[in-house]
Amino acid sequence: MEAATRELVRRRAGNACEYCRIPQEATPLISFHIEHIVSRQHGGSDKPDILALACDRCNAYKGPNLTSIDPDTNTVVPLFNPRLDAWGDHFAIRDGYIAGLTAKGRATVRLLNMNAPRRVELRQVWLRTR
Repeated sequence: MEAATRELVRRRAGNACEYCRIPQEATPLISFHIEHIVSRQHGGSDKPDILALACDRCNAYKGPNLTSIDPDTNTVVPLFNPRLDAWGDHFAIRDGYIAGLTAKGRATVRLLNMNAPRRVELRQVWLRTR
């Protein structure tokens, strides 16, 4: 992937994970990843319109998945797509926890394990210091 593409993705995301919204500065030991929203194995490419900036945890948990199961309805739904979906339509941050507001939001929170204790703690610290 070209350096200019990487820089465009980082700048567009404001250097924060486009899934859980934690900023790179809140996790200084690990560099965020340029994530393929549609993985290469599903036909994805390095075009900026299908790339997102993701923290190491969101990237690892998402993997090549495009869908997951909404825990409230037990139906298969598409995951949140940072290029197509507005974050605030699907999620809210409450005291460091991310709440899924829609089936897509709930499925994404669950699959990406966004409310793991350490992740919530990092978000809480970040929210107190900003």
